[in-house]
Amino acid sequence: MEKLVRQPGSAGKYYSKEKNILEREVAVFLESSKDEKIPNNVYGMIVPNDELMVCGGVAARAYRQILDLDIDCVVVISSSNHTYFEEVSLFKGDSFATPLGEVAIDKDLVWQIANSHETLIASTLGHEIDEHGIEVQLPFLQHVLYDFKLIPIMLGNQDATNIDILTKALSEALKGKNVLVVASSNLSAHYSREKAAVIDKTAIEHIGNFNQAKLNEEFQDGSIEMDGGGAVITAMNVCKNLGATKSKVLLYRNSGDMGNSKDRVTGYVSAIFYS
Repeated sequence: MEKLVRQPGSAGKYYSKEKNILEREVAVFLESSKDEKIPNNVYGMIVPNDELMVCGGVAARAYRQILDLDIDCVVVISSSNHTYFEEVSLFKGDSFATPLGEVAIDKDLVWQIANSHETLIASTLGHEIDEHGIEVQLPFLQHVLYDFKLIPIMLGNQDATNIDILTKALSEALKGKNVLVVASSNLSAHYSREKAAVIDKTAIEHIGNFNQAKLNEEFQDGSIEMDGGGAVITAMNVCKNLGATKSKVLLYRNSGDMGNSKDRVTGYVSAIFYS
């Protein structure tokens, strides 16, 4: 059977398609990031998913905290931007590719999770070449970790029901395993720099307080804006179920802080969950 490899559709758009340049850019972001001296028992994180040159410094702050950790499997959860579907889609292929190489899929866990509920499907739906939310996290993960397997998950419908279903399935499947849960999401978008800071403040407070219940309530009613809010809330739920007791917001910026237009900005936050 022919190997199913998800090709790097974001290379040359969201990050460099040249291996040597990409390695150097990722390394520079990591070297410039502060080591927060987080204990090694890290369960998960929130990282943004825009162009590397715009949000890479925010993402790197989280990835710096797991540099050289021994992790067997990474679950990356994002939301579909281009294709709407009701289910939660786990990539059913063999690997995800970037210019830095291929990352193997943990197919056993993918199918175990997908078989646990009818809403969870093993599919290529939501993992099309124009979806960047999962792919843009891989160069950082490939740089900071040793050999690991990947579970890529795309939320179509991000309602509370799907969040609960995915939370339960992941919490059961990942219990006792050496895993990292990564939520790939930006905050508000298309507001002025000043308004974005006000809107994002509430989300950041809930994240810092490890209050995913309140975050979910306000995400569902629209008072908090995150393109991958379902991914963030799921990751917080699962990390807490696996043993995380603390949350730390590492860095908040928006695209206006990076020299781009300050009239229509996107908010970025990095945070980490640990005990």
